[in-house]
Amino acid sequence: MSTLRHPVGPQPPSVYWRRRAVLGLGLLAVIVVIVLIFVRPGAGEPASSPAPTDTSAPVATDAATADPSADPSEIAACDPSTVRLTAITDASSYGNSEQPMLSMEIENVGAATCSFDVGTGAQEYVITSGSEQIWSSADCQEDPTESVIALEPSQTLATTPFAWDRTRSSTDTCSASRPEVIAGGASYHLTVKLGEAESAETKQFLLN
Repeated sequence: MSTLRHPVGPQPPSVYWRRRAVLGLGLLAVIVVIVLIFVRPGAGEPASSPAPTDTSAPVATDAATADPSADPSEIAACDPSTVRLTAITDASSYGNSEQPMLSMEIENVGAATCSFDVGTGAQEYVITSGSEQIWSSADCQEDPTESVIALEPSQTLATTPFAWDRTRSSTDTCSASRPEVIAGGASYHLTVKLGEAESAETKQFLLN
């Protein structure tokens, strides 16, 4: 006869059954704890990672992409006296086959944000030699554009450089060949204009 069903010993059978019951409950409790530890909800899922912090540097604003949040139509126009223009060439001296690259910088030197047209239709580049005007970008300009933007105080923008072909210009020679200017160390000056604003100083360069 099995001793599991009929305990053998000096104590009454009921004592042995109580001991077995206590031992069984203890083992069951241990099993439940183990199960809770290893199969608790979410135990096998990785913790979510925090969103990465944006450490990118601010993007510089250029003449074509000023503050997109500002509506120029709701901002007062700039007084031309608060718009500082700087004439720029990519070099101060050029060889006989090199074409000067012309551009301008635009800065709001006023105390308030204002709106200003910086489109190609408002831009003019004038090259002089002595008191004589040699060339102007306005003489035969094609497809002029308007681009009114909001200029913040101390904000500086730059136009896209373009090449001057070292020729004279006039409204009468738009569809004809133009004579080349004198080189051989000749000195020229670039003045830039934007609407009613004009650069206070010219940019001198030499053509060799």
